[in-house]
Amino acid sequence: MDFETLRFAKFGQLDTAVTDWATMVTNLASLKEDARDGLKKKADKADWSGDNANVTKGFVDKTVLEFDDAHKQAKSLWNILRDTRDELKSYRSQLDEAIERGLKKNLTVSANGGGGFTVSMRIGPSSTGTPAPADSESAMNALRIEIQNILGKATESDHTGSVALRALSDQAELGFTGAEYKDRDSADNAIKQADALAAIAKKDPADLTVKEFDKLNAGLKKMSGDELFSARFAEKLKAQGMLDFWTELNTPRPTDLQSARGDQYDELQKNLSLTLATATQSDSRGMTDWKRDMVDLGSQPIARGSNTVGFQVMSNLMRWGNFDNKFLDDYGNELIKAEKERTDNGRHGAWRTGSPMDPVLNRTGSDSGTDPMTGFMKALSSSPDAATEFFSDTFLTKEEDHEFKEDTDGDGKKGMKELSNFDYLFEERDWPKDYTNKGEDSISGRNNMALALEAATTGHPAGMGPPDNAPPHSAQQARLMGDIVASISDDKTRLTDNSYMGDSIGQIASEYLPDINQAMSDDPEVLEDGQAGKVNKLFPITGSPADINHRDATRFLLAVGQTPEGYARVELTQKEYMANLMDYHLNPDLPTDQRFSSDKNLTVSQIAYGTGEVSGTLAIGRQEEIAGDAEEEDKAYAHALTQTKGGISGTIGIGIGVGTSFIATPAVGAAVGGAAGTVSSMFLEGIFKDYEGEAKNEAGPVMAEHWENGRDKNFKHSQEAVIEAAKAHGIPLQDLATHARIGARDGFTDAGTNVEAMGPDLKTDV
Repeated sequence: MDFETLRFAKFGQLDTAVTDWATMVTNLASLKEDARDGLKKKADKADWSGDNANVTKGFVDKTVLEFDDAHKQAKSLWNILRDTRDELKSYRSQLDEAIERGLKKNLTVSANGGGGFTVSMRIGPSSTGTPAPADSESAMNALRIEIQNILGKATESDHTGSVALRALSDQAELGFTGAEYKDRDSADNAIKQADALAAIAKKDPADLTVKEFDKLNAGLKKMSGDELFSARFAEKLKAQGMLDFWTELNTPRPTDLQSARGDQYDELQKNLSLTLATATQSDSRGMTDWKRDMVDLGSQPIARGSNTVGFQVMSNLMRWGNFDNKFLDDYGNELIKAEKERTDNGRHGAWRTGSPMDPVLNRTGSDSGTDPMTGFMKALSSSPDAATEFFSDTFLTKEEDHEFKEDTDGDGKKGMKELSNFDYLFEERDWPKDYTNKGEDSISGRNNMALALEAATTGHPAGMGPPDNAPPHSAQQARLMGDIVASISDDKTRLTDNSYMGDSIGQIASEYLPDINQAMSDDPEVLEDGQAGKVNKLFPITGSPADINHRDATRFLLAVGQTPEGYARVELTQKEYMANLMDYHLNPDLPTDQRFSSDKNLTVSQIAYGTGEVSGTLAIGRQEEIAGDAEEEDKAYAHALTQTKGGISGTIGIGIGVGTSFIATPAVGAAVGGAAGTVSSMFLEGIFKDYEGEAKNEAGPVMAEHWENGRDKNFKHSQEAVIEAAKAHGIPLQDLATHARIGARDGFTDAGTNVEAMGPDLKTDV
C-alpha cells in the first residue's frame, strides 16, 4: 500500500459494506432460526410417504443446512471485512500521528509521486518555534523507518484481508461453505499455516528432518478440519505433488527419519487423509483443478518405470474423512475403468501384492495398500450418498465382452448378464491375496466393502448407527438392500466364508427390519399403488420398501445367524423393534386408519409371530455355525451378544421403522413418543441381563439346548414387551400376554418349517 493511498483513504464505502454485512448476518441468523425451528420441525413431524419421504423431506433438510452455512459464511466474511477495516483505520491514525510528531521536530513528510514518500527538513524554525534537532539526519531516518513500518503493516493487512475474503468466497461454487472464522487473523493464520506445511511436503522426503516431520504431522492434525487451510495446502502441493510425497516418503530405504519416526507414519497417513477430505469439499478453482488432476493421474504410473499408479497411492490417503461426493463419483468411475482394463472385464484378478522394493502405501498394518479398491471402499463407508451411487452404477452391460451369464427366463439357457458394481465386487471379483504387517491374511478388502455397503444402504456412515430423525430409505438404497438379500440367499458363502462382514450385514438388516418382517408375513393383499395392504400397517415403512420375498429373507437371516456379530445385532434389534411396535399399536391415540386391526389380541399375536420367526431363523443359523466346535463358537456368540449391548442401547426408542423417528404420524401425538423410551429401555435391560447370564453360565452348550433356550426367551420377551406397553398406555392387559406368547411360539416353530422348505441346501448334516 502506497503512502498517499493510506493517508488520504476514504473509508465511507468500506464502512457501508461492513454495516451491510452486519445487517446480512442478523437477517440470516433470523432466517436460520426460522428454517430450523419452523420449516424443519414441521417437516420432522409430518407424515412423509412416497416421493415426499424420499425427495421433499431430504430437500427440506438440505435447505435448512444451507441457511446455516449461509449464516456462517456471511458472519465470517463480515468478521474479516470488519477487522481489515479497523486495522487500516488504525494504521492511518498511526501515520497521521507520525507525520504530526515530525512537524513538531521541523520534519516534513511528502508524497514523491511514485507511491512512495520523502522525509525532509523544513527551512528555518518550525511553526511552533521549535528549533531543528541537532541530529537532523538521524531524526529523518527514524521517522522514515517508522512510516515505512506503518505502510508495511497496512499493506500486509490489506493483502491478507483480500486473500482471506477471496479464499473464503471461492470455497463454494454453488450454495455456501460451512467454514467459520471469528476474525481476520484466524483466517489469515489458516492460509499461512497451509503455505508453510505445503513447503515442507514439497521437499524431497529423503531430506526431511525429524523436526520438519513433527511440524507437518502436528500441523495437519490440528488444522485438518479447517476448510481454508486444507484447500490451500492441497492446492499448493497439487495432485502430482501429493502422490509424489507419499510415494517417496514410503519407499523402503534406510533414513534417519524412518528410524526416528517410522512408527508415526500411520498417524501422518490419517492426518493427510482428513486434510484432503476437507479440501475436496472446496469448489475453489485450485481445488477443482486438483480433483480433476487426481482422477486423471489415477491410472498413470507415479514415475517412469514405476509399477505403482496414482490410484494405489491416493486410495491409501482417503481411508479417513468425508470426501466430496462428486469427487468420489468421478474417482470411482475411473477406478472401475482401470479395473476393467486390468482384469479383462473381470476375467481375472489385478493389483498384485507389492514386492519388498515397492513403497509401503498403507501404514496401518491392516493390508499392503496395493489394491486401490480397499482404500476406496473405506472412503465410501464415510460418504453414504457416494456409496449408494457407486454400488448402483453399471460395471458391465450385456453388450460388453465378458464371461458372466445367467438364466433370466428359466428355460435353462444362459445369456449375457448385466453386472452392477455391487454384483461385481460382492459376487464376482477376484479379490487379491493380501497380508497384514504381521504376515497374516488380510481381510481389509472385503471388510471395507461391507462397511461401504452399510453406508450405501442405511444412509449414514458405517459404524455410527442411525442418527436422530434419520431420513427414510430412498428407492436406490432399498434396491441395493434387496440385491444384498438376494445375493446372500443365492449363495450364503458370500457371507459365511467372510464372517467378519457379519457386523456390517447385521447392521444393515437391523435397519431394514420393517421390510424383512413384511416380507416374511406372506400378506397377499396388495393395494393399487403396489404397497402391501394390512401388513404395511402392522410393520409401517415410511420410505421406499426393499423388494424382498419370504424365501430370500429366510435364507438371508439363516446366513446372518451364522456370524456371531450379525446374529447379535439382528436378534437384539428385532426385540427392540418388537417393543416399539407393541408400544405403537397399543397406543389408544393411534388413528383408526393406521391400525392393523381393532382386535388388540390379533395385533399383538401377529407382532410376536413376526419376531418369533426372525429369532427362530437366526437361532437355526447359530446352530449351524456351532455344529462343529460347539464350545468355542458358542463363546463367540455369547461375547457378541454382550458386546452389542452398547450399540443397541444407543438406539433405544429409534422407532417402529428402525432408523426413522418413533412417531410415525403427528396424529399419534406426544404420548407415543413419551412412552417409547420408557418401554424399550426397561424391556431391553431385562434382555441384556438374560444374555449376560448366558455368557457367564453356559459352557459347551448342546444345539438342542440352544433351540429350547432361544424359544423360551422369545416367549418371555414377547410377553414382557406387551406388558410394558400396556402399562405405559394404561390399558387392561387381559389376554394380551397370552396371545403374545402363542404368537411367539408359532413364529419360532414355523421358522424351522420354513427353513426346511426354503433352505434345505443351507442346512448342515450333523
